[in-house]
Amino acid sequence: MIFTTKKINENYWKIAIDHPPVNVFDPEFSTQLRTLMDELEANEQLKVVVFESANPEFYVAHAELVNIFEFPKGEGKTGLSKSWPDVAKRLEQASFVSIASIRGRARGLGSEFVQAFDMRFASKEKALFAQVEIGIGSFPGGGGLERLPLLTGKARALEIILGGEDFDAETAAAYGWINRAFADSELDAFVDNLATRIASFDLKIISKIKATMNERVVLPRNEHIMETQTAFFQSLTEPEARTRIKTLLDQGLQTYGDVELNLSKYL
Repeated sequence: MIFTTKKINENYWKIAIDHPPVNVFDPEFSTQLRTLMDELEANEQLKVVVFESANPEFYVAHAELVNIFEFPKGEGKTGLSKSWPDVAKRLEQASFVSIASIRGRARGLGSEFVQAFDMRFASKEKALFAQVEIGIGSFPGGGGLERLPLLTGKARALEIILGGEDFDAETAAAYGWINRAFADSELDAFVDNLATRIASFDLKIISKIKATMNERVVLPRNEHIMETQTAFFQSLTEPEARTRIKTLLDQGLQTYGDVELNLSKYL
């Protein structure tokens, strides 16, 4: 199983991501994540869920590129694609609070994965963030172009997406990409204390706060998300993208090694 659940109590669960070698978001990741989301939504006592990685060097590396056209087809519960956008929207709309506790690299779809959470906290020493799609001749599809500017503002989102560089956790926090960066030795205690505190409060009020904020804050529109996802997949069929992806795969993309550890250098 990619996702292992540790039930701290009936109100607070921790989910560990473990998909060797580098936690790539592939079709199986997508399928298991939807099953997990069904379980989370069905639990009427759940108030807080924390997602962390079992691999301290990779949170979620990026989308799997060899079998990228084999992601699940069709619409999910929100009317968005099952491949990923549906789960992202469900996380935004869930009655429980979702928190990403980040160690390791969160690039491409990994960055978009954490953007869908209610809160994001990261290790200063071990977290890196990037939108690397431009390096494969493409762009964020299915939410990244929509959510990142809401967190960072337009100018910084353009810097991130057009530059394709890695950002450390402290810069990501300064940009609003994540909430805060902590010394690695302090991250777990902070997230656990925050989650435990939230879990002590009234679920009805937690849900009302989230629902009201979602109404007041402009969230990405479904049609915009689907438009960019369609364009993203189309871009991957272009000769430039195919050539760039093949070069990276030949160098060792999606295997544990220097390409994945220092991906922006190879783009």
